[in-house]
Amino acid sequence: MSLPLPTTARVLKHTRTIQVQFFYRNDELWDIDAHFTDVKTHDLLLTSFVIPAKRPVHNLWLRLTINAQGTVVDAYVAFDDVPFEGYCERIHSRYRQLIGLNVLHHFRHELHERFKGILGCTHMNELAEAIPSVAMQVFVFGEEEARAKAAFQKAEDRPFHLDQCHCMDTAGPAVKRFYPAWSIKSETAK
Repeated sequence: MSLPLPTTARVLKHTRTIQVQFFYRNDELWDIDAHFTDVKTHDLLLTSFVIPAKRPVHNLWLRLTINAQGTVVDAYVAFDDVPFEGYCERIHSRYRQLIGLNVLHHFRHELHERFKGILGCTHMNELAEAIPSVAMQVFVFGEEEARAKAAFQKAEDRPFHLDQCHCMDTAGPAVKRFYPAWSIKSETAK
C-alpha cells in the first residue's frame, strides 16, 4: 500500500536522498558505496552567504570495504558539497576509525561512540547508520546467503535478526511460522 494522495495542494521544499550500493570484488572483499544528498527548492540563507536553490546543501560519500565476516578493512569519505565549505570536510580522515568495526555486529553503537557530538559529522553519521540494515539484506537475504552465513554464522546458531524487529519477535506468529526452531513456543515444548 502506498501513501494516499494528498488532500491539499503542496509545494516541495526539500529532498534528502540516501543510496547504498554493495559491490562484490574479485579479491573476495566487498565495497559498500553510500551517498547522501540534501537539496532545497529555494535559496538557503546561512549566516552571511546563500546556497542557491537546487545546489546540494550536502553531497557526501562513504565507501567501506569489508571482508566476508562484515569487518571494515578500509574506509573513505568524500564531502563534495557542504554548507560550510573549508570546514565541514576537515573531519574526513577521522572516519578511518571505522576500520575494524563490523557492519553486522554493534556497528551503530560503535559509530555513535567514536563520532558523537563534535567528534563527527551529523550527516556522515546518518549515512553510515544506513549500512547495517542494507548489509543484512545482502548477507542474510541475498544471493550470497550461503557463503555469507558460512562465514559469520554457523547453521545451528540463532539467526541474528530475530528479536530485532516487531515481525521477528520470537514469541510472535512470523517466527513461529518461518523459524519454528527459534520460536519461544517451540523451545518450551521441548
